[in-house]
Amino acid sequence: MAGSPELHKGLSQRHLTMIAMGGVIGAGLFVGSGAVINDAGPAAFISYALCGVLIVMVMRMLGEMAVANPSTGSFADYARRALGGWAGFAVGWLYWYFWVIVVGFEAVAGAKILQYWIDAPLWLMSLVLMVLMTATNLFSVRSFGEFEFWFAGIKVAAIIVFIVLGTLYVFGVWPNKSMDFSNLWAQGGFLPNGWGAVFSGIVVVIFSMVGAEIATIAAAESKDPAKAIARATNSVIVRIAIFFVGSVFLLAVILPWNSTELGESPYVSAFKVMGLPFVDHLMNAVVLTAVLSCLNSGLYTASRMLFVLAARREAPVALITVNGRGVPVWAILFSTVVGFLCVIAAAIAPDTVFLFLLNSSGAIILFVYLLIAISQLILRRRTPESKLQVKMWLYPALTVLTIAAMVAVLVMMGLEESTQSQLWLSLLALGVVLVLYAVTKARGGSVDRDVDAAPSPGGTRVLVLANETVGATELLDELKAIDAEGAAQYFVCVPANPVDTGQAEHTGAVWVWEETMKAAQARLDATLKTMREHGLHAEGELGDHRPITALSAAATEFDPDRIVICTHPEVHSAWLHQDVVERARKAYPAIPVRHIVAQLTEPAGS
Repeated sequence: MAGSPELHKGLSQRHLTMIAMGGVIGAGLFVGSGAVINDAGPAAFISYALCGVLIVMVMRMLGEMAVANPSTGSFADYARRALGGWAGFAVGWLYWYFWVIVVGFEAVAGAKILQYWIDAPLWLMSLVLMVLMTATNLFSVRSFGEFEFWFAGIKVAAIIVFIVLGTLYVFGVWPNKSMDFSNLWAQGGFLPNGWGAVFSGIVVVIFSMVGAEIATIAAAESKDPAKAIARATNSVIVRIAIFFVGSVFLLAVILPWNSTELGESPYVSAFKVMGLPFVDHLMNAVVLTAVLSCLNSGLYTASRMLFVLAARREAPVALITVNGRGVPVWAILFSTVVGFLCVIAAAIAPDTVFLFLLNSSGAIILFVYLLIAISQLILRRRTPESKLQVKMWLYPALTVLTIAAMVAVLVMMGLEESTQSQLWLSLLALGVVLVLYAVTKARGGSVDRDVDAAPSPGGTRVLVLANETVGATELLDELKAIDAEGAAQYFVCVPANPVDTGQAEHTGAVWVWEETMKAAQARLDATLKTMREHGLHAEGELGDHRPITALSAAATEFDPDRIVICTHPEVHSAWLHQDVVERARKAYPAIPVRHIVAQLTEPAGS
């Protein structure tokens, strides 16, 4: 239904697989790898291997959480559940900010590549690319998936071709060529600049590997999220080992590490050494494809994260509006605005405003990854064993080591003169986001900001207040997650309201209350039956038509140690307009009040 805040599940398994494969291959590999080799020497592939291990650990942790609880908000939701509203707010907005800056940067980078063939102003070609990718995302999620499938496929094919031909070349299976690995030690040794250069290279390399986590966000719009995420996260090891470590190793073997040609386009230079014609045009086309793929997926990711923030009342609620094809139109357009501003900044003030925007997002992805790891460390203990289809290896030791490694990378950024500004400006961005959270919280936003309390000894008593949303999947999933030990007691209170039950519109005045009671009772009975079928110990009763009054009576009778309130998003919720959640939190300051947002298009029980 048009205008309904429900994303269409238009991505197939092949879309998810290719998004995951291509997500870690961008212009940073095709162009940036040359600078890493120049700095670290032939051992640069070790920088990629170490960074790859870090990414694999983060993806495995994210995969564990995403399979147990698939969500469009992905790691922002997990950070919220583990650390509280401030963490979910910060992760969501920081990740959005990172990708909208990437969108603008990639549009400019793509335009510069186009200038290799087309003599036109940079700003004009940047604008064309932005409009093209915006239209692709606006049309449908399937059009995004198809575009990304083919563009990611081109990137993957280019790397595979290079690895096959490069392997034949270095092993001497090539015309007029014998096996030769001398470039690994002939130009000052394997470590010409020492181990310090190898470790400092991780700071640069990690940003060329960003993107694998997009698959966990996209999976929420697939038909089988658990299967899609499990495949994507399990295959990330092979992808990084082959595409990054393997190809960079071959570059170091084919070209001297101190070659000036590495700084331009290392893959083009390697193909030229092998004697292949027209490689400059072919590889530039591949790099353009990589740039457009990154721009496309960046816009997709930013818009979906903004959609979730809006659903949490942490961004304007209008941004959850979707069109008839299930696309969050306003979230996409809002995200493109920043991309267009970046394009303007690159044209008007490339050395000031544009550079500031790039540097201010430099360390943000590390902040996000760090919060993902901390969230997994906490949530693993709260997740029932039955939901852990994908598990982090050697928990908690590897999780703690990964956290320590990311902190070490941030420290290195602070020590390296070339990256200091990125760290400090990114910390400034984090500070701004936390201030915005405080303002949002003070104004009554951030509806899902409480930390999940652990069940109290001897079981948990959970009071559920809901009406139209009593049959929501989101509510049932939350209740099952609370009852990790099977000891919780649930009490469902359904306010008997003629408007909420729909009887005010369909029944005459004489019968309105009688029919309201029947409709509300039917909902309550259906909910209790469903909960009991899922092994939950549940009772309940109808309440006053005023939700706060109904809650008060139920709390007095049931004496809960936790309250769960389920509503629609604000744009559709009369309860949120009446500040029911905030009034409940003020009335019961000693009891955790959890707010669940249910995405229903039809009233339960209707």
